[in-house]
Amino acid sequence: MTSRAKVIIAIGAAIGLMALCCVGGTITYFLGGLQGTPSDPANTVNDYLACGSTTQVSVTGKLPDISTLSGEQVKNAAIIIKVGQDRKVPPRGWVIAIATALQESTLHNYGDLGARNDHDSLGLFQQRPSMGWGTPAQIMDPSYAAGKFYDKLVKIPDWETMPLTRAAQRVQVSAYPDAYAKHEPLATEIVNQLANGAALAVGSSTNLHCATGTEIAASGWTVPVVARISSGWRTPDRPTHNGVDLAAARGTPIRAAASGIVIVAECNAHLASGAWYGCDRDGSLQVVGCGWWVEIRHADNVITRYCHMGSRPDVVVGQEVTAGQVIGQVGATGNVSGPHLHFEVHVNGDASYAGAVDPVTFMRQRGAPVGVVS
Repeated sequence: MTSRAKVIIAIGAAIGLMALCCVGGTITYFLGGLQGTPSDPANTVNDYLACGSTTQVSVTGKLPDISTLSGEQVKNAAIIIKVGQDRKVPPRGWVIAIATALQESTLHNYGDLGARNDHDSLGLFQQRPSMGWGTPAQIMDPSYAAGKFYDKLVKIPDWETMPLTRAAQRVQVSAYPDAYAKHEPLATEIVNQLANGAALAVGSSTNLHCATGTEIAASGWTVPVVARISSGWRTPDRPTHNGVDLAAARGTPIRAAASGIVIVAECNAHLASGAWYGCDRDGSLQVVGCGWWVEIRHADNVITRYCHMGSRPDVVVGQEVTAGQVIGQVGATGNVSGPHLHFEVHVNGDASYAGAVDPVTFMRQRGAPVGVVS
């Protein structure tokens, strides 16, 4: 996709409602999409979807299914996206806004619920007139409510790189600050399907491009290192190889693939006999273990693993990290034949063999393909 491509969300004022049709049991949403500009008619949807894929098998067999959402919910999500686009908010903001609305109202534009109301909270984002968000009539207008959310979001320093739940909490000041994270995968897929894969890209809504290098896609994911794959996931000659080896040079910074919490940061290197080998020197193929390694737990209970660091990691257990934050450097500790990063992705909180998935497929689906060297 060239840099001139634009996302165009077609919720026409003359239509007022979104057209829906069912094709083979799947709801199709006529919301326009990535279109070529007059100066570049070859700029098509297919060019853009080269950033990744929303159709391949993912972490639990399928990506989140937005066909389970009602017409009202999808319409409200589309309005949130369009307001973000009109205000030139990058697509990462659309993901954060939709995840917030999923938590606050399940994308329903609720009025006063009487005894079930949380104080005087109203609308998609459960904004309160008494807290200065606007009049009840204004807050009940989804476009106004989304605009007020974006007004506050874009004033937060580094909002695009901080964990989604922290960005949302800075806007909402919720009594349940950790609740937003669980909605990030569905919010990402909603943006992808309603805006033709916009969550797989980077840049502003009028200047989107596929992520390159260590750029962070709107999905919140980035590559840990830019390097070719020297050994793949569960190849015939290495059927228990639960990740991919990225042939980065010694000392290359290793970055967190997404925001999350560090759950492991330690040395694991011993001999087959059980004798300790340690991580104060390079390993070899006779050494067992990851050497210096880190695990990070992300939204939706996804775990990423980073092995063979050259020195003690730059992070500690319990530390919150942001996407793209340097967590260590490439080295050759543990079971290795030379410097590289061994990178794994596990789902359902299962760090074992059973929970491992192909990192190439997983990362491509998030707009951060590993193994690509420009």
